[in-house]
Amino acid sequence: MATDDILTRPLGAKPTAGQRLRALKRFRPTVPMVLGGVVAGLALGLSILVVTGDPEGGEPSAVAVITLREPVVAPVAQAAPKREASKSPSSNADEVESASGVTVFRPPGTAAPGDAVVIQVPSAAPVKLNAAPDSRLVERGRHGTLPRIGEGRLRPLDVYARPEGSGSGPRVAILVSGLGIGQAATASAITRLPAAISLAFAPYAGDLERTVARAREAGHEALLQAPMEPFDYPDSDPGPQTLLTTARPPENLDRLSWVMSRFQGFVGIVNYMGAKLTGDAAALEPVLREIGARGLGFVDDGTSPRSLATTLAGKAKVPVARAEIVLDALPRPEAIDRELARLEAQARKNGFAFGSASAMPMSIDRIARWAAEAEARGIRLVPVSAALRGPVTTRVTSAKP
Repeated sequence: MATDDILTRPLGAKPTAGQRLRALKRFRPTVPMVLGGVVAGLALGLSILVVTGDPEGGEPSAVAVITLREPVVAPVAQAAPKREASKSPSSNADEVESASGVTVFRPPGTAAPGDAVVIQVPSAAPVKLNAAPDSRLVERGRHGTLPRIGEGRLRPLDVYARPEGSGSGPRVAILVSGLGIGQAATASAITRLPAAISLAFAPYAGDLERTVARAREAGHEALLQAPMEPFDYPDSDPGPQTLLTTARPPENLDRLSWVMSRFQGFVGIVNYMGAKLTGDAAALEPVLREIGARGLGFVDDGTSPRSLATTLAGKAKVPVARAEIVLDALPRPEAIDRELARLEAQARKNGFAFGSASAMPMSIDRIARWAAEAEARGIRLVPVSAALRGPVTTRVTSAKP
């Protein structure tokens, strides 16, 4: 019997078609054979897993260790230790109330509680000055509108003055003069200085009516400077319409009329220079009489120790006040601060003090700084008219100690 076994087939002989068909039939896999192969494969994989212990079958892997910690609890803040009670609670409360400037009234026999509460009352609304000009207090003159006394002896000094206000404590009046010419200095004085500080305007600036109106709207009392002859005139020249010792009284009064027509709403006249004229009784007295007859006051800025203004006040029937201290006689910051401190000490001693200064930027700055803290120290700022209103008096007598 012929065989189709490859081992018994002659070398090089190719199988016939029948031999190939019979070989395929003999080696065709059956279902049991396939299932057996699958089972064998699974058994082999399981054995590898058991031996190696690697579920990834040798693939790269990493092991992360997770450690559980106890939750962090924020420490509870310890209560603040109780403040030790003062030996005298009411005295502490009294000190607080006194420092605040508030007066507390309690029933008789009661004292301030240990934890006193001081209520600070807000400042009152800004002071509004009376409108100017007041038709009752003006008349037409050769150079323009002039102030006059109205019916019932109504004076411009009273109508145009800033109210002094209520309160107690040492009073200080400050006059800053030379305003209206330099726009920057004028604006600085109007906006930076407390409204209770009075401002004096030179008669030569342009648009004075509007400038003075702006100052009065801000609460500042206005005064008018009149050019007066100094000792070294004309080397030192105050300007046009200067009142001179050599001029006849009618001529000086005409020049004063020109000055007073420059704007309305002022409470008085301030000397602009004038050391020679204010020291000459014959030249000064008619001028003072005219000022008083128009319901105004005269303010001596204290720059001349020879001034006779306070001496002639009663005879001329005009209210006069003279500055005790010229704050910027030495134009240095530390010197101005020293004079302000002296002015404050004078007010504490006498109850009232009056100082003057020019409109230098340095002076405005130092006065503004001082005034910002003066109220906290118990100082009460008042307008210059406080030294002028009422009976004719010489409230202040000297510019030097």
